[in-house]
Amino acid sequence: MRRRALLSAAAGTVAAGATTMGAGAAPAAAHPGGHKQVRTGLQNLIDDGWKALAGGKVGMVSNPTGVDSSYRHAVDLMVAGGTVDIVGVFGPEHGFRGSAQAGSSEGTSTDPRTGLTVYDAYGASQDDWASMFRKAGIDTVVYDIQDVGARFYTYIWTLYDSMVAAARLGLRYVVLDRPNPCGGRAFGPMMTAGYESGVGKKEIVQQHGMTTGELARFYNGEFLPAAAGRPVELSVVRVSNWRTDQLGTDLTYLPWVLPSPNMPTQTSALVYPGTCMFEGTNAAEGRGTTRPFELIGAPYLDYHWTDRLNAADLPGVRFREAYFTPTFNKYANTLCNGTEVQIVDAARYDPIATAVTMLVEAKKYDGFAWRYDDYDPVRPYWVDKLTGSPRLRTMIDDGASASEVVDAWSSELSAFRARRRRYLLYSGPGR
Repeated sequence: MRRRALLSAAAGTVAAGATTMGAGAAPAAAHPGGHKQVRTGLQNLIDDGWKALAGGKVGMVSNPTGVDSSYRHAVDLMVAGGTVDIVGVFGPEHGFRGSAQAGSSEGTSTDPRTGLTVYDAYGASQDDWASMFRKAGIDTVVYDIQDVGARFYTYIWTLYDSMVAAARLGLRYVVLDRPNPCGGRAFGPMMTAGYESGVGKKEIVQQHGMTTGELARFYNGEFLPAAAGRPVELSVVRVSNWRTDQLGTDLTYLPWVLPSPNMPTQTSALVYPGTCMFEGTNAAEGRGTTRPFELIGAPYLDYHWTDRLNAADLPGVRFREAYFTPTFNKYANTLCNGTEVQIVDAARYDPIATAVTMLVEAKKYDGFAWRYDDYDPVRPYWVDKLTGSPRLRTMIDDGASASEVVDAWSSELSAFRARRRRYLLYSGPGR
């Protein structure tokens, strides 16, 4: 009861049974150009003396991105300070310390720095989460992972499954919020029934345009009552001094820690909701280079592809003829001909419409093919799982233009934008 009283005193109640905290913690420092320092949920929690976690046995869901403004990890600070009773850590894809590549994790082990048990949560079912929570003996789940704003980035499904498990067990759930590097605009098609997978479990669009805290509120209001029988007791420690049109470190002044091994820069994050669709083709999406998702190519492509993409005059983006040799993944040690996506105006850039144009033009080459997975004969095309249905693939195969493909999901996108509105916490264009 004392813990709940502290939470109630710190913030007012908002939609979906959640509370929000930290909207105006410490005074913000001004930076050149008059911008105020953006403060993450973690930073606001620290500045408030960790009060929101007082009295709880805490389990932390995090990865290397869970750092403060001095690059100190939340778990390390909790253990060193002794104020928070942290009893376990849960590592998502790539692991808690980030040592594993895509599709891998670190395994359950003892963290050498802190001595805490780190549970391997990658691919965990909701029942697995509940079992891990019981074993750790927690009553409060804290989530702090930098998201990049795409439906197929698996951390948001780590969030969802762990929320469902926490709700079923009656645990408290606290999200330490961070800015979405793609901002607040939503783009792309909706996930549809029958195409759910680990890269898309529920009905949200491809670029959801929400922070992790906003997405947690959306899950709590829209999905948890059915999945868990009730919402979870959710609190969001808010980001302060951020608008959704602040799309990079030049405007937020926040440190950038790779959320995953192939997300080295904020530009990688900005293009990822679109160019990740090339995972569903036989073209290389830049893994094994220093510019994953920005460099796209294949041996069968040529300079005409870049010329046609620039001729399309897409808003906010230009393309540079590029040649690269991946060190691993597709076409390892093989020269690829392709293009580099150059964002020239992030406010006008639509990553998914851009990537659709790239796919339509790439399909004109004889060597182009969609990735086919024999392990899933019912849904063998990976791009269908990424986009949420066969629609994009079949329309492109049938000769549809890029604008026709994008227009096909306009009504569902509009409906999603309206549906999410009551869960939003931050202001900015396109909300």
